[in-house]
Amino acid sequence: MRILLLNPNTMPEMTALVTRVVQPYLPAGAELVPATGRFGAHYIASRSSGVIAAHAALEAFAEHGQDCDGVYLACFGDPGLLALKEMARIPVIGMAEASSRYAAKKAERFAIVTGGERWGPMLHEFVGSIGLGDRLAAVETVAPTGADIARDPNGSIAMLAEACRRVAKRDGAGAVILGGAGLAGLAPRVQPHVDVPVICSAEAGIRMLLAELDRPRPKPQEGDLAFPAPVASVGLSDGLSQLLAQPERG
Repeated sequence: MRILLLNPNTMPEMTALVTRVVQPYLPAGAELVPATGRFGAHYIASRSSGVIAAHAALEAFAEHGQDCDGVYLACFGDPGLLALKEMARIPVIGMAEASSRYAAKKAERFAIVTGGERWGPMLHEFVGSIGLGDRLAAVETVAPTGADIARDPNGSIAMLAEACRRVAKRDGAGAVILGGAGLAGLAPRVQPHVDVPVICSAEAGIRMLLAELDRPRPKPQEGDLAFPAPVASVGLSDGLSQLLAQPERG
């Protein structure tokens, strides 16, 4: 089993962090194929950087995904998620998608705590797009970005725990997602300070992908996520241009 761990921001250290966190959950014989975005922002924290990251995700899939059995989109907010699902014949799971669905199973209403102030409206829109908008109690953004938190995890635990307690008390969240690659692996350290379940988005993502790989579903032959019609393109990488011209290669 080969899993493409696709991080569409341009920080290899973030890719390495998520790889370290999810590695223990892999079954024997499974292999991660880490891929970092070739271009774009160091860390996604705005709509514009997110759009660029979606392009980078498609390019990375075109370059690295051909011999893989599944794709883990390891970037909270899941830039390019539906486009990847459309172009891939293998399962594609996003970190935000998976953790939101898991949190909705754990509690009637859940919240997200993440770094970067602009994520609030973007995540409300994303969770609504997967049909869980009425289950999202709050998105609590803390001042440091996820990249800042990754650089100083020890100094971030108290701040993250306080944010989790706040959304539980103020907004009635029965579970809280620590969202973002930069927060990967911190949930077990935050949990002792919070009375409701604290969910690691990185762990939730790999668990959902492995479950999908255990019971694979056929690629839709028609409808929204079926392969699109072939199309010519200009200015793209050779791999992505070829994938658009021959989508069934995905």
